[in-house]
Amino acid sequence: MKNKQQFDFEIFKRVIRLANPYKGILFFCAFLAVVLAPVTVIRPYLIKEMVDKYIFKSDVEGMIFMTGVIFGVLILNVCLRYLFIYYTNWLGQSVIRDLRMKVFNHITSLKLRYFDTTPIGTSTTRTINDIETINSIFTQGVITIIADLLTLIAVLVIMTITSWKLTLICLTTAPFLILATYIFKEKVKASYQVVRTQIQKMNAFLQERITGMKIVQVFNAEKQQMDTFKGINRDYTQANLNSILYYAIFFPVVEIISAIALGLMVWYGAKGVIAGDVSLGALVAFPLFLSLLFRPIRLLADKFNTLQMGLVAAGRVFDLLDTEDKIVEKGERAVQKLSGDVVFKDVQFAYNDKDLVLKNISFELKEGETMAIIGSTGSGKSTLINILNRFYELNSGEISIGGENIDNMTIESLRSRISIVLQDVFLFSGSVLENINLKNPAISREEVIAASKMIGAHEFIEKLPGGYDYEVMERGATLSMGQRQLISFVRALVFQPDILILDEATSSIDPETEGVIQYAIEKLISKRTSIIIAHRLSTIKHADKIMVLDKGEIVEFGSHNELIKQANGHYKALYEMQFIEVG
Repeated sequence: MKNKQQFDFEIFKRVIRLANPYKGILFFCAFLAVVLAPVTVIRPYLIKEMVDKYIFKSDVEGMIFMTGVIFGVLILNVCLRYLFIYYTNWLGQSVIRDLRMKVFNHITSLKLRYFDTTPIGTSTTRTINDIETINSIFTQGVITIIADLLTLIAVLVIMTITSWKLTLICLTTAPFLILATYIFKEKVKASYQVVRTQIQKMNAFLQERITGMKIVQVFNAEKQQMDTFKGINRDYTQANLNSILYYAIFFPVVEIISAIALGLMVWYGAKGVIAGDVSLGALVAFPLFLSLLFRPIRLLADKFNTLQMGLVAAGRVFDLLDTEDKIVEKGERAVQKLSGDVVFKDVQFAYNDKDLVLKNISFELKEGETMAIIGSTGSGKSTLINILNRFYELNSGEISIGGENIDNMTIESLRSRISIVLQDVFLFSGSVLENINLKNPAISREEVIAASKMIGAHEFIEKLPGGYDYEVMERGATLSMGQRQLISFVRALVFQPDILILDEATSSIDPETEGVIQYAIEKLISKRTSIIIAHRLSTIKHADKIMVLDKGEIVEFGSHNELIKQANGHYKALYEMQFIEVG
């Protein structure tokens, strides 16, 4: 993005283009801005005319007529102002509603690598705070700035027509006002940028600490985290106080300058009235003109900063939207079923495009077979299933299912035929039913119940208050690990996948629950191509194939009986460690 200290016209044009679906409302607001300028400033001029032409001539009928005209102009001004405020806000809300949907849709399409390297709080700030700031471009920014500038021009024109001498006297304070406005604008702009940065830091910190509160409390780290938060909170508060300080100085300065202008006008105007150079009506009207002149000037600097900060926020949102860190949709065929063997051929992958995590991985998994993957932490087990789902792109090699390269399949259809059960089960706020079918209208309650009975989860779900309508708290905090895991198994089954992946799904299960989970696993993998990642060899020794990974390479591959016979083999050593020594 360009230097944020400068007004970025490219970003400005891009923001305005967001209003393309609402061009009619945009032009209507611009029309209102143009009309409001003369309507706003005409009233003081009408008062001047009434004083000069009717009051001092004791023309009662004329005074009544002018009073009616002034009242009518006032009503018109109020109605136009209402429409202007309402529709500029309507326009802003409509634009940011569409933009929120666009940003959220874009975020869901990004590679997992983006979420690996970007704090959740940053994405939250972009989607909520920054987009809300963009709203101010329409409600307090460009259109209202145009309206205020037109009002200023109209006021100066009417003032000049009324009395050019009084106008010149009033404008003697203009250089001081322009200087004060410029200094205020620059200072507030800098302070706003600091405020936005501090908001992002606070959001990121709170998101991480609240999510990981269990760890904070387990290790009695509340005081340390509180001290850190105090520092962040103090910096955020100070940033806001700095911006408030500039407001506290600027507005009194403007009041002093306007008071000086008024004093000069009264001093010169009174002399002019006595000398006959200035009409009494002009002297009465000019304080009203000055009020209309200084009011938009007071607000213009603030509105320009609001516009500037809206553009800064828009720049950050557009940076996110321009992020191309997402899987390129190469495939055109929407597969209805994944049938056939799963084949990896010379697959290589690196998260940073240089340090290989998987090296020349080649194997074949027959349709309907179960393959187990074991290996030490960091050996590449989870990475292997991530690339099978196309969460990441390969550096080289090929993955095919049923003889067809998965790159030729649409990502949506590929992932819809593969289900994954993770070790860390994530449940959303909502009912048990919604956490199982993920609000997919194609999956009925009856199908969910049937899948639950097949897995062996129906009994425990029925015992929950409300059964399948039981409201699960965020991340499933009110359920045990085993219950959350069973729900995730039902979720995997109800989508009727052709390929099932269990990523260390039993590693956190207690021995009492393991029997239930083992039964659920057997039901899940029955007659289905399956891949199981596990540390507990008791859950995988009946697999058709076992792959042993070490530092991203396949060091052993075969059945349990084949691997157990290999002298000095990795699998044999692990098996003896877990079973023979314990026995």
